[in-house]
Amino acid sequence: MKNNLLFDFTVDKAAKKVFITREFAADLSLVWDAFTTAEILDQWTAPAPFKSKTKYMNFEVGGKRVYAMVSPEGQERWAIQKYTSISPKTNFKYFNTFADKDENPEPYGSDWDYTFSEQNGITTVSISIYNESLERMEKVLEMGFTEGFKMTMENLEQYIEAQFKLRKQNKTSNKARVSSYLNFDGKTEQAFLFYKSVFKTEFLGNGIERFGDIPAEPGNPSIPEEIKNMVLHVELPILGGHILMATDAPKEMGMTLTLGNNMHICLEPETKAETKELFYALSDGGNIVMPLADMFFGAYFGQCTDKFGINWMFNCIEKK
Repeated sequence: MKNNLLFDFTVDKAAKKVFITREFAADLSLVWDAFTTAEILDQWTAPAPFKSKTKYMNFEVGGKRVYAMVSPEGQERWAIQKYTSISPKTNFKYFNTFADKDENPEPYGSDWDYTFSEQNGITTVSISIYNESLERMEKVLEMGFTEGFKMTMENLEQYIEAQFKLRKQNKTSNKARVSSYLNFDGKTEQAFLFYKSVFKTEFLGNGIERFGDIPAEPGNPSIPEEIKNMVLHVELPILGGHILMATDAPKEMGMTLTLGNNMHICLEPETKAETKELFYALSDGGNIVMPLADMFFGAYFGQCTDKFGINWMFNCIEKK
């Protein structure tokens, strides 16, 4: 990830507007998908420890996203985004208003206008928010929107970049392989020391990599002390060349571990063409969690759940 990415937040109370400009070290398609796909929106639009939950989303003119911000105590704050204009990978607009669970909107809302552009591998998102109510705008700002949005996005970028750098480092050839990717609630080290004793094998690469090993870079948030000793990434060969990989999923970085999302079958095909073929075949009748895209960390990556509820992860680093 490139350092010193722009994040500008300007408030014009006289015009009842907020202007945001945010740069991402990623291609336009990836960033566009992150803002227009329900499954991805739910991963980053709520700062920890809150969660985002989309009831349904129809990304089309006249369509809408109905979603809630859920507190750790389970309290839900519902809202509706109604899309008024869409120009693919260039611009979209919607009217946003708070609502109750039955989709009855509050009387006031805001108009959101997103513009996307890419240059030299950096995608810029410019957002203009017009509020019908100055009081509502001030309330949202008081809730920490600026800090929450910046922290959440940077935590997500930092986590993905660091994790997949390690995966690329540990995989020394382009030969296709299949592995199992496990998530734990802080017990990765305990589990993998157990597996190591059972299979009598050694960890690959640099062994157990921890969140505290992530290099400090200007512009990145610091790693919370309570998770520095948690496992960022570890790889252990078991039988027949099969690799177990794992990470802890700390709630401090906006991650929620539940039964069903704690294990993925990770496929690493040799080519993008094979990756696409397998990805779309497995996701047919299932659910695309993260569309295939060229990531800023150098991999062609995507996630899906097949029609039987099995989680699949794809990570292709095509040989040049």
